[in-house]
Amino acid sequence: MEYTGERVMPEMMHPKNGMLIEHIARYQFARKLCKGRVLDIACGVGYGSPILIRHNPQIDELVGIDISPEAIDYAKQHYRFLETSYYVDDALNKNLYKTYGTFDTIVSFETIEHLEEDEVFVKNLYNLLKPGGTLIISTPFGRGKDQPCASPFHVYQYKEEEFIDVLKPFSELTMYHQIDSIIEIPNPEQKYYLMVAVCKK
Repeated sequence: MEYTGERVMPEMMHPKNGMLIEHIARYQFARKLCKGRVLDIACGVGYGSPILIRHNPQIDELVGIDISPEAIDYAKQHYRFLETSYYVDDALNKNLYKTYGTFDTIVSFETIEHLEEDEVFVKNLYNLLKPGGTLIISTPFGRGKDQPCASPFHVYQYKEEEFIDVLKPFSELTMYHQIDSIIEIPNPEQKYYLMVAVCKK
């Protein structure tokens, strides 16, 4: 599988690559919140699976979904565990919950900014989550959804209030900010690059 610079592929990246460090930190953060039946939507090549499963006996099953057949093939070859299964599907498919059932925890990292139909995506996440379940979702800070994106891979760049607004179907939301490997409740004196929202249904 070709490394384009957009998908995280640890085997093809320098261990000190900033994007790799940030992505691994998000999975390590999520691991503490994951339990039961877990969905990693837009899981990419599946590198997050061992991070989530390792030292977490609360995870019963981990399902990875990605639109790329190449990425899913890679995941099956490199990150297959007893608890994991991987499927090719579209995050905007409104029948996802009918096909895969519902989950106790959903992880969605650096996905929503790629999707023009972001509200459809959030509705899908809501339908896929069990009542009382937890969603951990992230996106970079931006200048606003109405502004052109610097990244050719992104459709939107969110201000924090816009990210919170699109997640309004969820009953509870706690916002964390990230810089490098640090994910924390925002410190007003610190500049951050990414948002990580923990939502409850």
